[in-house]
Amino acid sequence: MANVVFSLAALFLSLALLISGSAMLGTLVSLRMELEGYADISIGLILACYSVGFVMGATWGSAVIRSVGHIRAFSTYAAIACAAALLHPMLVSEYAWAAMRLAMGFCLAGLMTVTESWINDRATNDSRGKLLGLYTINFYIASSLGQLFVGVSDPTRAIAFSVVAILIVLSLVPLSLTRGLVPMAPSQTAVLQVGQLMRNAPAGVTGVLVAGIALGAFISLAPLYALRQDMSTALLSQYMGFSVLCAVLLQWPAGWLSDRLGRLPVLAGLLAAGGVAALLMAIFGGLSLTLMFLLSGLFFAVATSMYPVSVALANDQLPNDQLVAACAGLLRIYGVGTIVGPLLGAWLMGVFGASALFVFIAACLLAGALAVHYRFRAEDTVPLAEQGDYAPVVPVSSPVIVELDPRNEEFEPHHGGEPADWDIADHIEMLLPEAEAQAEESQSENQQEDAGDDSQTGPQPPSGKTD
Repeated sequence: MANVVFSLAALFLSLALLISGSAMLGTLVSLRMELEGYADISIGLILACYSVGFVMGATWGSAVIRSVGHIRAFSTYAAIACAAALLHPMLVSEYAWAAMRLAMGFCLAGLMTVTESWINDRATNDSRGKLLGLYTINFYIASSLGQLFVGVSDPTRAIAFSVVAILIVLSLVPLSLTRGLVPMAPSQTAVLQVGQLMRNAPAGVTGVLVAGIALGAFISLAPLYALRQDMSTALLSQYMGFSVLCAVLLQWPAGWLSDRLGRLPVLAGLLAAGGVAALLMAIFGGLSLTLMFLLSGLFFAVATSMYPVSVALANDQLPNDQLVAACAGLLRIYGVGTIVGPLLGAWLMGVFGASALFVFIAACLLAGALAVHYRFRAEDTVPLAEQGDYAPVVPVSSPVIVELDPRNEEFEPHHGGEPADWDIADHIEMLLPEAEAQAEESQSENQQEDAGDDSQTGPQPPSGKTD
C-alpha cells in the first residue's frame, strides 16, 4: 500500500493544484461580479455555467483522452483553463464570463478525468478503498487552501487571476514528470437513466439532488453573503476555507452510523440536521462572527456527508454490476442540483436579501428530509444484514473514480507489462529519448573500438629482403 501511495504522490499533487486553482477562481468570480455591480440573477446564471460545463466535461471529456492520450489531453485542457483564467480580468462582461465559466467547468472535468484514470490504473484490490479515502481528504484540503488563497489577493486586480493560472500550469509539472506506463484510456461509462434510478432508489436520488442544490448554492453564493456582511476579503477567505475544511469531519462518522442504524434514517437525519443548521445560519449568522463560522462549518460538514450516504443507499437497491452506471447517473443528478442551486439562490437573494440564501437551502434540505423519511421509507428501507459496504466519495469528480469504489466487483487491477494496458503513442514518446540515448552510446562505443583497432595495427613497414 505504501508503495502505491508513493507512486501516486505526484498525481495527488497535480490534482490538489487543480482543485485549489478552481476553488480560488470560483470565489474570485463571485466577489468580482458583486463588486462590478452585476444583478443577482446574472450572477446566478454565470455561476451556474460552471456546473453546466462540468457535467458536459464529465460526460464527453474522456473522448479527447481516447483520441490523443492522457498527457496531450491534460496539456490541452490545462492550456484552455489557464487562458480562461487569464481572460477574466481582460474581458469583464456577462457573456464573456459565462462562456469562460462554461469552459472552466468542461476543462476541469477533463483534467480530473485524466488524473483519476491514472490513479485508478495504479490501484489494486487491496489499496483502492484506502486510495478513495485519500482522494476525498486531498480534495477537501485542496479546496480549503484554494479558498484561503483568495485572502492574499485582490479580486479587482489581474494578479489574483494570474495566481489561478499559475496553479493550473503547475499541475502539469508533477503529472508530466511521472514515470512509468501511461494508463489505458477510459472507456465510455454506461449511465443508468434517471427514471430507472427513481424507480429503484427514490430516496438516494432525492438525497443526491438536494445535496447538489444545497452545496452548489453555498459554494457559489456564500462569498456574496459574507461580503454583504461587510467582511474583508481576508476574513471572507478564512470563512470559506474553514467551512470547506469541515467537510472531512463527518465523512467516516456518517458511514459508521449508516452501517449500524441503516442508510435511510441516517440520510433523513443528515438532511434534517443540515436544514436546521442552515436555518439557524439565516437567523443568527449576521449577529455573531463566531456563530457564522460554526454554523456554516456544521452545515457544510453535514451536507457533504449526504452524497456518499445517498450513493450507498442507492447501491443497496441495485445489483452490484450496475454500481458504476448508477454512480455515473447520480453524478449527473448531483450536477443538475449544482446548476439549480445558484440560479434559485441568487434570485431569492436579490428579492429578499442575503439571508434568503440560507432560508432557501434550509427549505430544500427539510423538504428532502420529509420526503425521505415519510414518502420513501417503505420503499427504500434495507435490512442491515443486506446493506453493502460504505465508501466516502466526492460528488465533484468524473465517473472514472467510481471504479475505485470497493463495492465495484467488476474492478480489474492493472497488470504491469501488458502492452494493451497503456496508450501506445504516449509510451512510444516516453521510450524514444531512451532509444536515442542508447543509439548514441552504441555509436560512440563502435567509434572507440574502431579507433582502438587502428592503434593496434598501426602503419606496417614495407615488405622485402634486407641485405
